[in-house]
Amino acid sequence: MESISAFVLAALALTGSPGPNTLSVAAVGASFGRMRGLGYMIGLNVGMLAVITIVGTGVAGVILALPGFAPIVTVLAGGYFLYLAYRIATASPLPATDQQDSSQAPRWYEGAGLSLVNPKAYAAMTALFSGHVILQADPLADTLAKAGLVISTIVVVNLVWLTVGAAMTRHLQDRRTSRIVNIVFAVLLLLSVGYAILG
Repeated sequence: MESISAFVLAALALTGSPGPNTLSVAAVGASFGRMRGLGYMIGLNVGMLAVITIVGTGVAGVILALPGFAPIVTVLAGGYFLYLAYRIATASPLPATDQQDSSQAPRWYEGAGLSLVNPKAYAAMTALFSGHVILQADPLADTLAKAGLVISTIVVVNLVWLTVGAAMTRHLQDRRTSRIVNIVFAVLLLLSVGYAILG
């Protein structure tokens, strides 16, 4: 039980702290509302499940070891983060009736894409999978147990961040205030990416 508790606490610290995924889901909640943000949040979780699979099976290490591949991935990821930050920064304020056109909200596949190019996600999963052992006698069962625990933690963490962001929407019906908050979220998202890459 101690190893499970230590793993869950580490997972909470690594996945719940401000980063590209958490800041983006909070920004989507604030910019588009909780209900329209759920699809994006589900996409983030699906993407993280893919990241867990890539890291847990060792595929990430093999791919990044290919000559010249890492810089290409970095450039593509940077472009994607800039695109998402632009979407957040330019989102229209939610009207009091909460009837904003849902087509403006990021889709589930955009959330999945963000998780797949998020450097913090790979670093966190590598630390969790290599730094903790839950079931020593069975490596496969150990990997599956850690995967189950960490994806459960991620779902809860993302739902909390989405809810926190959505709680701000009633204060963001003023166009000027909404624009300022959206731009702040977009800048924080880009700063968190820079910190994840350089940190």
